[in-house]
Amino acid sequence: MKIALVLGFLVAALVAPNVATAQTETPRVLAVHFDNDVNPVTADYVIGEIERANDDGYDAVAILLDTPGGLLESMRKIVQAQLASEIPVIVYVSPDGARAASAGVWIGQAADLLAMAPQTNIGSSTPITSSGEDIGDDLRNKAVNDAAASLRALAQSHGRNVQWADDAVRKASNLTADEALEQNVIDWIAASLPELLQQTDGYETKPKGFTLRLAGAQIDEVEMSGWKKILDTIIDPNVITLLLSIGVLGILVELYNPGLVFPGAVGGISLILALFGLSVLPVSLAGILLMILAAGFFVAEAFVPSAGALTLAGAVSFVLGSLLLFDPAGPAYQVSWQVAIAIAGTMALLSAVVGTKVVRLRRAPVAAGAHTLVGSHGVVRSGGLVFVNGELWRAHESGGRRLLPGDEVTVEGVDETGLELSVRPLEPTAAAEHPRA
Repeated sequence: MKIALVLGFLVAALVAPNVATAQTETPRVLAVHFDNDVNPVTADYVIGEIERANDDGYDAVAILLDTPGGLLESMRKIVQAQLASEIPVIVYVSPDGARAASAGVWIGQAADLLAMAPQTNIGSSTPITSSGEDIGDDLRNKAVNDAAASLRALAQSHGRNVQWADDAVRKASNLTADEALEQNVIDWIAASLPELLQQTDGYETKPKGFTLRLAGAQIDEVEMSGWKKILDTIIDPNVITLLLSIGVLGILVELYNPGLVFPGAVGGISLILALFGLSVLPVSLAGILLMILAAGFFVAEAFVPSAGALTLAGAVSFVLGSLLLFDPAGPAYQVSWQVAIAIAGTMALLSAVVGTKVVRLRRAPVAAGAHTLVGSHGVVRSGGLVFVNGELWRAHESGGRRLLPGDEVTVEGVDETGLELSVRPLEPTAAAEHPRA
């Protein structure tokens, strides 16, 4: 019996730590907040977090989704990352009032578990033009058939309603959370992510066959970094258009006033940032050409007197170019016509001001020679020299008195050679008004 007791204690000592570890080990879920458009920046953020969850040993990754849609290519990359994930990917449309529209429907249907908060909606995935209108018949049929087939494939492989997936594309069908659950479009409804993880404990996903064991999981929440938020702001079409206009104006001001530096620096930085945005978003060649033409008209106004005709042509070209610039990107990436008109009007006004000043300068008589210094104030330097308007001149006092270094003088005339100035000391009152340099 003594031997049996000893063996029993040894077995208990060996087994107890393992049992305790199993009982205390808590599953971990990475909650990725995604409340934005689907674009290259946000896609990079979501894909990076999915990969991080896989690499860091998380038991699942949950995408908290609220999106109006976005770019097709970016959506496809997110979907590919979801399908390639080796841990469960949960898409939870939340909070209340959120939506999974357009490209968001594909992201939802690619999830191993698709859930919604009670007061949310999903759907409206019909392809449209950048102006929000239906596509022409032939092109529309191609776009709709392709979109419908890809969404049906995702729904079918995950055991969800294939017919609704087709209707979401062809008929822009949109459902509330309750309707989506009733029609097998989604897998679950829950008021919060912890509640969802608790209720779905033991749920088996399709097609990967994950069995979820996430009740009471530790939830690590993550949002887009400040840098990515800045990049996301830069690729806003309105911001890109504004940066383009600032860049053009800054460089033009620097050309008209060489040496100012600041306008040229701001213009150069603005153009670089605008080019980054243009490199990220799909752009229209016609829009780019119209923007270049607008810049050419604005510059030409300063050199070719046209009574404002070139300025007007530049403003019209700028507005049309802005509206067409992101035409392939879809309605979520279109420049507001109010913004386009406001920027074009500002550029036209500045161009007109610059053009008017240039014309005045051209028509003004040429001012050159020493006689232009008459009436100017200067300061006597050593050696009988006077510093006037940034130049040193030989000078004599008109009354024959001696000039002392530091005296302030005014130019009264120029001798016959044009090389020596006639000056007189400033009166005390005048000297007070013009302190020594």
